[in-house]
Amino acid sequence: MKKPLSLLCLALILQNLTGCHLSSNSIYHLWFYTYSDGSAGVSQLNPASFLECRKDGTYTRDFGHFEYGAWRLEDHKLYLTDRQHHTSIYAVDLSKPKEMQMTIREGFTASFERQSLPEQKDGKDPFSLENNRWRITATHKESDTEIRQRLYNHCRFWEAYFKWALDNEVSAIDVRGTPTNMKIYGNGFTLKPLDELPAAWKSCFFDEEDCAKANDIIKDIFHSGNIAWPHTDNRYKQFVGAFQQMETFLK
Repeated sequence: MKKPLSLLCLALILQNLTGCHLSSNSIYHLWFYTYSDGSAGVSQLNPASFLECRKDGTYTRDFGHFEYGAWRLEDHKLYLTDRQHHTSIYAVDLSKPKEMQMTIREGFTASFERQSLPEQKDGKDPFSLENNRWRITATHKESDTEIRQRLYNHCRFWEAYFKWALDNEVSAIDVRGTPTNMKIYGNGFTLKPLDELPAAWKSCFFDEEDCAKANDIIKDIFHSGNIAWPHTDNRYKQFVGAFQQMETFLK
């Protein structure tokens, strides 16, 4: 009787270890907000809100503002420590396939859908720090060159975003929730007037003057008439090509 009991104990230990391992590995993904339960109060979550947890222990996210730092998963709690060393702690439930439920605060739980992690090389990850520096608020009055660089980085994000959707055969992606000064349609984009710019976009700049300069720069590119809309039936390819041209004019 002792031998079977020992084997049973060993099996239970291995099962527990495996369960912990799977729980830890299951967070290594890109997560998009889908819906929430409970009283949201003031919530900035929208379908473009994302959390990307990478295997090296780093993360990026935008739940209303962009941040990056280090993450760890312990006792069903996700610890996110940003670059200012502030740690946010969320209870998480990963029991459902391809879904994560995160308790944002008491009485409010948000659900996220799992997506494949983008490639981490050659600037292909639209959710990396490299492609999201435009989201980080300017700490000083920026020169025209710096504003153009911010806009260039913004277009790099859009290029990588559409390329990621194309490569992963994502049927539909959200283009309205991401802060931008461009209104993106199914078959093109145009410039938003200053009075229609979202607050999250304005907050990227040091002041309203710099934000207005950014609009003027994009307006000049659009008025030049040099953007050639790519000839393809694939909308993702069209946007990839269009934003690549935008980057050329912003260099």
